[in-house]
Amino acid sequence: MFTGIVSEIGDVTEIKKIKGGQELSIKCSFADDVHVDESIAINGVCHTVVSHTDEVFKVQSVEETLRKTNLGDLTEGGPVNLERSLTLDKAVEGHIVQGHVDTTGTIKKIDQDGADLLITIGFPEEHKDYIVGRGSISIDGISLTIARNEGNEFTVAIIPYTWDETNLHSKKVGDRLNLEFDIFGKYIVQYLRNREGK
Repeated sequence: MFTGIVSEIGDVTEIKKIKGGQELSIKCSFADDVHVDESIAINGVCHTVVSHTDEVFKVQSVEETLRKTNLGDLTEGGPVNLERSLTLDKAVEGHIVQGHVDTTGTIKKIDQDGADLLITIGFPEEHKDYIVGRGSISIDGISLTIARNEGNEFTVAIIPYTWDETNLHSKKVGDRLNLEFDIFGKYIVQYLRNREGK
């Protein structure tokens, strides 16, 4: 369980193909403090640490994860958003994020709005019931609020701090982003769909 508050930008130092997926080596400041089996969100995708040194930890992504997320798009030397899992003594400053990506979206526009930036993201239409104006969404593991939505596109406003302290500053139009819709919204939509089916 996570909160969507990115703690650090990590650097992908190695991408290695393995049977059934890939292994990522990620350099970060807290690698010496992690333990094997720990859960870490990488671009919003929950992963399990399989090994680590004082500077680098390793995780493995199965093919299903690579198909459903943007982790297959990563390149060596590229930045990733990192968040360690929620503990009982940690404030929930974003919203409840599982690290289970629902789909990917594509950046359609990046516009300046005063000091802030507006990012418009297109996503598969079958997920539009999960998008609510002023609702929460996790984008590459970042807890954000939907500023506006229309059809199968929505827009989020990014303050300069979030732009600088996450991997968003490395993104451009056409790039894919991992999307995880609000868990409570998903339960409500599913409940209503089940009732309609009766």
